[in-house]
Amino acid sequence: MSHRTSSWTRFGFVRRYPFDLAAVSIGAVVAYLLVTGESGNEGLRLLATLPLALFLPGYGLGAVLFPADKREDRETAATAADARPRGIDAIERLGLAFVLSLTIAPLVVLVLAVTSWGLTTTSVAVGLAGIAVCLAQLGVVRRLRTPAPQRFTVSPLAGLERLRRNGRAAATVSTVVLVVAIGTAVGALLVGFLFPVSGGGFTELALYNETADGEIVADLPSEVEAGESVPVVVEIENREGEDRTYTAVVQQQVLEDGEVVERTELRRIETTVPAGETESGERAIAPTADAGETVRISVLLYEDDPPSTPTNENAAESTHFWVTVTGG
Repeated sequence: MSHRTSSWTRFGFVRRYPFDLAAVSIGAVVAYLLVTGESGNEGLRLLATLPLALFLPGYGLGAVLFPADKREDRETAATAADARPRGIDAIERLGLAFVLSLTIAPLVVLVLAVTSWGLTTTSVAVGLAGIAVCLAQLGVVRRLRTPAPQRFTVSPLAGLERLRRNGRAAATVSTVVLVVAIGTAVGALLVGFLFPVSGGGFTELALYNETADGEIVADLPSEVEAGESVPVVVEIENREGEDRTYTAVVQQQVLEDGEVVERTELRRIETTVPAGETESGERAIAPTADAGETVRISVLLYEDDPPSTPTNENAAESTHFWVTVTGG
C-alpha cells in the first residue's frame, strides 16, 4: 500500500510539472547540441542559437520572478495583508523573456572573456544552456509553491477563451506588436554578438625573455655580441575554438626609411596548439648582421604553411624587437 502511494505521489509531481518550463529545459539542451554539433549546417545552428540567446534564459528568469498568473480586472485584494505573489500574463512573459535574455547573454560573454574557457562557440552555448536549465528548475520550485488557483499555467485554449470573454483583443495585438519589435531589435544586436563568437576566436603571439632568476619578462635584449644568439621565449595562445597547427618564421630585417630592404630567415618553428591552450618555448635567435648594425627581428606567425615570401603584412600575427650587433 505504501508503495502505491509513493508511486502515485511521484506521478502526481510529474503531472504538476509546468509544461512550459519543461520545454525550456529540453529546448536549451537541444539548442546546445545543435549549436555545438558538427553538422556544418550554419542555418540550423543559427536557428538554434536564436532561442538559446534571445529567449530561453530570460523565460526561465521570468518564471522565477513571477510564478503567479496575472489577476483579472475584477480581482482585488480583500485586505492590505493579501500576500498573493505578483503575476503577469503569457504575452507579458514573452516580452519579458526577450528583455531578460538580452541582459543575461552579455553577462555570460563578459564572464567567459576573463576565464580560461574563453569566448568559443562551445563555452557560450554551455553557459547559456546551463543558465536556462537552472533558472527553469528554480522557476518550477517557485511555481509549485504558489497556490494552485493563483499559479501561472500554460493553457492556450483557456487563454483564447479569456481574451474573447474580456474583449481585450486590441490591447493584446498591441502587446504582440511590442514583443515583435523587441525581438527584432534584439535580433539585430545578436548579429554583432553571435558571429564573432561562432566565426572564430583569436590567436595571440608574444615574445618574452627569461631572466637569470627564471622570471619571464617582456624586456628583450637590445644588444648581442656578433656570433652570439638571443634567447627568446615564443608564446602562442590558441583561442580559435579548435586545434591549430602554426608555423612561426623568424626573420632578420634591415630597414631604410621605414621600408624593409633586406630579409634573412633565421629559423622556423612549427607547433600544434590545442584549442584553448597556450604553448611557449625558448628559442635561440642568432642575428647574422655585421657588428655595429641594428636590425629588426620579426616573428611572423602563420596557420599551416607560410607563403613563399613571408612578410609582416601577410602574416596572421606578427611581433618584433630591435637588436644591435656589437663586438668584433
